[in-house]
Amino acid sequence: MIVMIELVANASLPTKYGKFAIHGFREGGKEHVALVSGDVKDKRALVRIHSKCLTGDTFNSMRCDCNAQLRKSLELIGSNAGVLIYLDQEGRGIGLLNKLRAYELQDKGMDIAETNEHLGFGYDERDYSAAAEILKFFGLTKITLLTNNPDKMVMLERSGIDVERRPLVTQPNEHNSRYMETKRTKAGHLL
Repeated sequence: MIVMIELVANASLPTKYGKFAIHGFREGGKEHVALVSGDVKDKRALVRIHSKCLTGDTFNSMRCDCNAQLRKSLELIGSNAGVLIYLDQEGRGIGLLNKLRAYELQDKGMDIAETNEHLGFGYDERDYSAAAEILKFFGLTKITLLTNNPDKMVMLERSGIDVERRPLVTQPNEHNSRYMETKRTKAGHLL
């Protein structure tokens, strides 16, 4: 599926992980950003495609591994030439409020796959077409992707991106170990 993205703004963004250029893209009603470190043109750049996670990325929730993956990615990309794409697809694409409803069901014993199905969704409703278009915007057709998610790799490859995988390993904790196991057993994540 081809999506239309529009560059809306770009600026410098100094962070504790290094200096990035931040680019804001619009895709219909969604807003995505790409943080670029160094010169990525004509290279197999290090790339992380990260979906928005308010609870993990902002509030440091321990229910998921999103925050740990984001921080580790920023550290790796900030010290190398690379791109972090932050996609506006909260809760595996089901939205923030549905994600909170899923949390409520998880508190009652369901795993993430069961909760999403109970709410009428697939396990993972995310789409990476916008990410592929953002990569192409920067001239990137060969990347080293920081991921454990084989679906992400397949979707990018279908969009014409040559993908090598670099695992993004984080340590489970007492609050997310079941979540991590569900990702491995039911979604085929390479953990």
